[in-house]
Amino acid sequence: MLDKVIVGSEEWCSFPTLGIPTIKARVDSGAKTSALHAINIATFEKNSENWVKFDINPIQNNAKAVIHCEAPLIDKRVVKSSSGFREQRYVIKTKLEIGGKTWEIEVTLTNRDSMGFRMLLGREAMSGRVLVDPEQRYLLGQPTTEKLKEYYYASEEQKKGLRIGLLASNPELYSNKRIMEAGELRGHEMHFLNLKYCYMKLDATKPEIHYRGGKVLNDFDAIIPRIRPSMTYYGCALTRQFEALKVFALNNASAITQSRDKLFSLQLLLNNGVDIPTTGFANSPLDTDDLIKMVGGSPLIVKLLEGTQGKGVVLAETKKAAESVINAFKSLNANILVQEFIKEANGKDLRLFVVDGKVVAAMQREALPGEFRANIHLGGTASIVKVTADEKRIAIKAAKAMNLKVAGVDIIRSAKGPLLLEVNSSPGLEGIEGATQKDIAGEMIKAIEKNFKWK
Repeated sequence: MLDKVIVGSEEWCSFPTLGIPTIKARVDSGAKTSALHAINIATFEKNSENWVKFDINPIQNNAKAVIHCEAPLIDKRVVKSSSGFREQRYVIKTKLEIGGKTWEIEVTLTNRDSMGFRMLLGREAMSGRVLVDPEQRYLLGQPTTEKLKEYYYASEEQKKGLRIGLLASNPELYSNKRIMEAGELRGHEMHFLNLKYCYMKLDATKPEIHYRGGKVLNDFDAIIPRIRPSMTYYGCALTRQFEALKVFALNNASAITQSRDKLFSLQLLLNNGVDIPTTGFANSPLDTDDLIKMVGGSPLIVKLLEGTQGKGVVLAETKKAAESVINAFKSLNANILVQEFIKEANGKDLRLFVVDGKVVAAMQREALPGEFRANIHLGGTASIVKVTADEKRIAIKAAKAMNLKVAGVDIIRSAKGPLLLEVNSSPGLEGIEGATQKDIAGEMIKAIEKNFKWK
């Protein structure tokens, strides 16, 4: 018994191997598993072993103080919280220091923003080493305000990095992982903000954005919206709210909104002198015959206005097939574009990546045999390509016309010169970084730094 640490229901402890000098814990012998607050959780490989990295705000209700941690990953298991919610969590093993004694414990990682404590010490971690007096608190003492400031706030005053939020849906996506990594490597405080967990308060004097658990997200310098098509409406509403709070958006809401309207974006591009394949749009099935003639007859491409990543794009090889496809879409009240087929492209197109008015990378995408769509998501292959000055000019002009700081511009080479197919406001990084070996995520972070004149 003399070897055991006697603790109250609340105590301060530390995690020396994680670099956490002190953190307030709820001591709960009723809970089996220990849990540590963690955000921006991501797995990686180190020395052929699985590791996990994460950020922690060790002081409750203080998002400015942040510690970047990493530890070997030992498990991934489903844990039932005190509220009855089941959640799959990563599990790490790390050293706990409390009451002058140190030993290894297992800890699960989860977002505890909605909880009163950043740390929960469960009975497995205390077994044989700790006695709990539930009537007492802080039997082992508390750090002074000066000590907490020394640990967590003094460095914040000297910190020069920006606070950047990545507004997206999937933290495991290659593009999102790379952007988080690039921002951290350049010394910024990066936060992954899941679109679904954000909600907003519309108020003339005090507008706010809240995150699951009630955390207020009003103190960001910049956000990077990476909005999937199915979340366009809500994602753009959130982006507008951030802009109302004077947060810099790498791509603003109005630019993203117009890029998602294929018809409007093509009209906008034409008005800015950017050539596109001849395109037709009609509402009534009665005009199908003239619509086909308008774009030069078959073969032709039929595109759903709401389609993405090559989905909802059909090649009609004959006039009869074109009539059938167009009328089928029309009977479903779907909005479609009809576009001339560029046969000489041989299933190839170009993706030029534009960041802040410059083409930072380019690749050629080639469709699978028997397929006309070159999208990487559909099995297309990517390779390095030398683009012409004219193709670069078109890409830059298109991004500028759409008012996009970051854009994936798709161009097809035709007998009459390069033609613009589409402008993407949330272009993927995996294919183009893999093909070109260029740090495009880093270029995106640099564009934010340039806005703030940050060095």
